[in-house]
Amino acid sequence: MFGVYFVYFGQLEARLALHGVIPAMVNVDGWLNLPDRRFNQIDPAENFYENAIRFDQFFTQLVIPVRDRRYLHLVADFTEETASQYRKRTYDFKDVSVILVEGVFLFKREYRTHFDLAIWVDCSFPTALARAIDRAQEGLSAAKTIAAYETIYFPAQRIHLNHDNPRENADLVFENDSYQSAARAFSSRSQRWLCCES
Repeated sequence: MFGVYFVYFGQLEARLALHGVIPAMVNVDGWLNLPDRRFNQIDPAENFYENAIRFDQFFTQLVIPVRDRRYLHLVADFTEETASQYRKRTYDFKDVSVILVEGVFLFKREYRTHFDLAIWVDCSFPTALARAIDRAQEGLSAAKTIAAYETIYFPAQRIHLNHDNPRENADLVFENDSYQSAARAFSSRSQRWLCCES
């Protein structure tokens, strides 16, 4: 959501397979809370930081069992960003060599110890916003995307950066920021929509 993600997650899976490594690839996005819990008008950023993802369930139902057993068959509640209810999703892993986990706020202090290797993919806010506008991932207009990022997502990410120091606590940092082109795209778009700050 914030440009802090593996763009080439699928390619990583293919490369590992070439070396006989069987990964369990999991993403926290499907473990979102429903909108009535995820969003709150009173303190939108803090609430999103605390309640966007069902992390406890994600780790106890999925990640830790796969780690401990190397296999898992799980039917879990799953949701998409725009959904108002859960649907079922089946996870089926066998002979797992490594678990690759991707998603926002993963390096909260209470979860960081679950990872043997932590990779922070760094991206500036202007680049993240330009990418979000291009994706139109939540079906929002460009103006509404900018408003959501300015009032919820970026402030929540700042809370994460200040409280958890994810970049400093990572084992590796990858730069994933085409700042110049993103800044130009953001600048031209923001002028068109009469929006300013990133």
